[in-house]
Amino acid sequence: MVPETWKGLREMVSHRLREAGIESFEYETWVLLEWKLGISRADYYMGPETKVSAGQWAEIEKVLLQRERRIPLQYLMRTCSFMGYDFYVDENVLIPRQDTEVLVERAVALLRRNGPLQKAGKVLDLCTGSGCIGISVKLLCPEAEVTVADISSGALAVARRNAENLGAELQYVEGNLFETITDTYDFILSNPPYIPTKVIDGLMPEVRDYEPHLALDGMEDGLYFYREICREAKNFLNPGGRLIFEIGMEQGEDVKVLMEMQGMEEITIEKDLAGLDRVVLGRRPVPQMKEVAHV
Repeated sequence: MVPETWKGLREMVSHRLREAGIESFEYETWVLLEWKLGISRADYYMGPETKVSAGQWAEIEKVLLQRERRIPLQYLMRTCSFMGYDFYVDENVLIPRQDTEVLVERAVALLRRNGPLQKAGKVLDLCTGSGCIGISVKLLCPEAEVTVADISSGALAVARRNAENLGAELQYVEGNLFETITDTYDFILSNPPYIPTKVIDGLMPEVRDYEPHLALDGMEDGLYFYREICREAKNFLNPGGRLIFEIGMEQGEDVKVLMEMQGMEEITIEKDLAGLDRVVLGRRPVPQMKEVAHV
C-alpha cells in the first residue's frame, strides 16, 4: 500500500524500520523524511496531510529496502556528522562515532596550550579512515601541520575527498602503520582496529556485514595494533610528544601497560560522556640534561 500523506508515510517508515530490528527507528524515520522530502519536523507538523507524490514514495521505498537489509543509513546518505562537520563516508571507511570526538577534543586542548610545541605542532593521524580525526584537528587548530596515514588506498581517497570538501590542507601517507613514515611528530593520534577477531561475528549487522573488517579487526585479543604502535612510536615522536589512542571500553589498563613498557610517562585514561574508558594518552620523556662539573 502506497502512503498518500506525510503522516501515512511517517507511520509506514517507522513501522518497517522497527520490524527490521532497528532500535533507532524513530530517529531514522525523521532523518529519511527530512532527507528525501526536504522538510523539517516543523514543516511536517504544520502539514501532516500533505500529499506524497509517486516520485517521492519511490525514492523513499528504494532507500527503505536497503535499510531493511541493515545497510547503515550513513552509507546510504553518504554523510556523517563529526565534531560539527559533515564527512563523506562509504564502504571504504568506518562510520565516525561520537565517542571518537573525545580523542579530538583532548588533542586540540593540548595543541592550544601556550608554548611553541603546542602552537605549531606536527600531528600524525595513524589509521585515519575517513580522516575525521586529522581533519577535525586541522580545522580546529589551523597552525598544526597534519599528516594522515592508512594502509587502505580507498580510505585515503575518502580522507582526501573530505579534506578538500572541508578546506583542510593535509599530507597523505599510504602504508601499514609506520612502514612508510619518515618524519617525526609532536602528536600521534590513532583509532586503530581494536575489536577481537572472535567478537566480530557477534556485532550488529550494520557493522559486521558492511563496515570494513580491515578497520575493525584487532586480531586475537584486540590489542595487536596498540602493541605495534607503542613499540614503534618512540621512533616517530619528538621528545615530549604525545601518543593518544581511542580504545575499547575494557582496554584502558592493558593499553596503559603497553605504553609503560615502552617508557612512556604521564599516562592517563580518560572517559567518554557515558563514563566509559575511551582514550589513553602518554608522553615521550624529554632526555635530562647532564650536569657539567666546573673546575
